[in-house]
Amino acid sequence: MKLTGIELRRVEIPLVSPFRTSFGTQHTRELGLLRVRTEQTDGYGELVTMAAPVYSAEYTDGALAALRDHLIPLLAQAAAKTRGGRTGLDPWAVAPALAPIKGHRMAKAALETAVLDAWLRERSLSMAEWLGATRDKVPAGVSVGIMDSVPQLLDAVGGYLDEGYLRIKLKIEPGWDVAPVRAVRERFGDDVLLQVDANTAYTLADAPLLARLDPFDLLLIEQPLEEEDIRGHAELAKRIKTPVCLDESIVSARAAADAIALGACAVVNIKPGRVGGYLESRRIHDVCVANGVPVWCGGMLETGLGRAANVALAALPGFTLPGDTSASDRYYRTDITEPFVLKDGHLEVPREPGLGRTPIPELLDAVTGTKEWIAL
Repeated sequence: MKLTGIELRRVEIPLVSPFRTSFGTQHTRELGLLRVRTEQTDGYGELVTMAAPVYSAEYTDGALAALRDHLIPLLAQAAAKTRGGRTGLDPWAVAPALAPIKGHRMAKAALETAVLDAWLRERSLSMAEWLGATRDKVPAGVSVGIMDSVPQLLDAVGGYLDEGYLRIKLKIEPGWDVAPVRAVRERFGDDVLLQVDANTAYTLADAPLLARLDPFDLLLIEQPLEEEDIRGHAELAKRIKTPVCLDESIVSARAAADAIALGACAVVNIKPGRVGGYLESRRIHDVCVANGVPVWCGGMLETGLGRAANVALAALPGFTLPGDTSASDRYYRTDITEPFVLKDGHLEVPREPGLGRTPIPELLDAVTGTKEWIAL
């Protein structure tokens, strides 16, 4: 596969409603989109960074600069090399080509995904087929942000359950944890699949407080401590009954294997952008399956492009818990692709070639701030 150029876009899409977590409130989703042009087709990748480095060290301006100044030139060099008398590129060559640049996993993931999308389209293969998906639809969960009041939270959760979502995730932080969880359980009962996400907002000293969540029979508590505090998570897991799930801490298959071996987690959240792409996501899935650890697919408020790839990933056999693969209208009134629609609590797995979704030009242009073309 020969590359001829790459387009970088910066887009900004208004959210249906503000989304608040322990690290801030989002009113719009600002992200980057990549389009890889080959001699035969285009491939797309979504850059899931946030505007500021609050979820991770990466942020949109920095990621676009890393792509433009470092990663794309390295990819171009790799694509130009002759192997066996042929020049070109395949998805497995992307990560090794970009390895000289440390970190920047989200930027690398976007570039690898765009190459993968083009490669699959040229071969009329779907992402789901290529990954080894075993299901035609996946159960959908929804992430509920921190609210101004408990009654407001109950109204929101009730609305999502009425829509058919099969799992509720509540964002929590100090001062907004036990009371909202108790209120949701009391209002909607014990049969609702319920979990919480702290986004690193607590310390090990908060273990007695977090243990107060144990009676509510939660599926898991996600990333309660700082991302580098693996020992702290292992100790916390001994002090509470709620299963500990790691998100920000899991940046690779090696990190997942280490965390599992140390007893730091009983569940793993896989976000392809966070770990460097879908090839590494598949490796993490395989490590977790080998160790009997369930996984689920996290979300970064993706557009239809990223959502399509995540749904395909979530159809792998090790994804035994509903993920944050919600319908498009959970976040966007108008997506940039054909929307994903919730049907009986599930999303259908795309079976079209590549990611299974392509941007609709007029919708994409309407939310594009800047774009640039880099010829290769």
